[in-house]
Amino acid sequence: MTFNDLNLIEPILRALETEGYTQPTPIQEQAIPHLLSGDDLLGCAQTGTGKTAAFAIPILQTLHAQHAERAPKVIKTLILTPTRELAIQIGESFASYGRNLRIRHTVIFGGVPQGSQVQQLRNGIDILIATPGRLLDLMSQGYIHLNNLSIFVLDEADRMLDMGFIHDVKKVVAKLPAKRQTLFFSATMPPEIQKLANTILVRPVKVEVTPVSSTAETVTQSVYFVDKKDKKQLLTHVLKDSGISRALVFCRTKHGSDKVVKDLEKANITAEAIHGNKSQNARQRALNNFKDGKIRVLVATDIAARGIDVDLLSHVINYEIPEVPETYVHRIGRTGRAGASGIAMSFCDAEERADWKNVEKLTGQRIPVEQGHPYPMAAEGMIHINLPKGKDVVRRPNAMPNPRRRFNNDRSPNNNERKPL
Repeated sequence: MTFNDLNLIEPILRALETEGYTQPTPIQEQAIPHLLSGDDLLGCAQTGTGKTAAFAIPILQTLHAQHAERAPKVIKTLILTPTRELAIQIGESFASYGRNLRIRHTVIFGGVPQGSQVQQLRNGIDILIATPGRLLDLMSQGYIHLNNLSIFVLDEADRMLDMGFIHDVKKVVAKLPAKRQTLFFSATMPPEIQKLANTILVRPVKVEVTPVSSTAETVTQSVYFVDKKDKKQLLTHVLKDSGISRALVFCRTKHGSDKVVKDLEKANITAEAIHGNKSQNARQRALNNFKDGKIRVLVATDIAARGIDVDLLSHVINYEIPEVPETYVHRIGRTGRAGASGIAMSFCDAEERADWKNVEKLTGQRIPVEQGHPYPMAAEGMIHINLPKGKDVVRRPNAMPNPRRRFNNDRSPNNNERKPL
């Protein structure tokens, strides 16, 4: 199937051709016809499946068919998304697919002055892409009115829950017109998200493409077992490979991300960090530098990395194993997108072994172990001590045997030595 088979209008087909897109992804193929028919939709799809285009294309075509180009510029579509980066990415998609249409959109998010955003709202828009906090703030100030809304998109609903935005989402939904088309997307469906979907969707069509427990076949995965103290040396060693043109490195914490950047800079590897403590301008500048090839490595926390979409990203490196196994799938989904190949490496220390087992359990894979790297874990985090009679005891490095377990406190009357139990 091609996009020509989806009954799309010529201006959109021309825009897709400019972008180099000819064949829809499975979620686009399944969702677009239903959305053009005006159905509510419940989409369950992992990152990298082409989800944004699956809703952006039919929204643009629907607004065009409703003569939105000639109608007053009032908000007709709202896309609610959890992070600034994802909001910007969605805005770029609408700009690309709608380049031949006179349909206006804008993106609003917190962390920056509201002046320019308010001015764009005053000038009139058809499509608003927003994060929950800034949206509710500008609504309370009277700058945003949703009474003319006809399409509502809730994107990354599970991440909204993870980030504590679910109550804000409910506040927004309470302000929407009852008669509307609703599109609900989530990579996972925990009970609270399913309950929310049930309350805002009306007889939805369900589209499920590749469950979150699966990883893209185009991504080659491997795990490096390494002692925690050797991770920075291992990362530097891996990045000596000139074939790694750009790498996205994941850490659990903001502080950890900054520390990794400092270690890489000492090794003359260009890198920047992106996380919640960075200003919006700093985050966007780092992302642009990464996309433009001005830096080779972008180090990110999971929340900040949501929505990062970099063409031809060759490598994702899990410097630290995530505590939530689904996060692993989202992380490595940053590479191997749109049919391209990618490589995902994971550095696992002794304390992370349980988290790594959970990743393999979720994905249903035994991920290959990288052998022969210069910083192997000390006997995979354990030491084997040979004892008489061919038996051995396994204990952790630096752990001293407990004498109370092998001897009592009695003294032998003959030789004054401890008597074995």
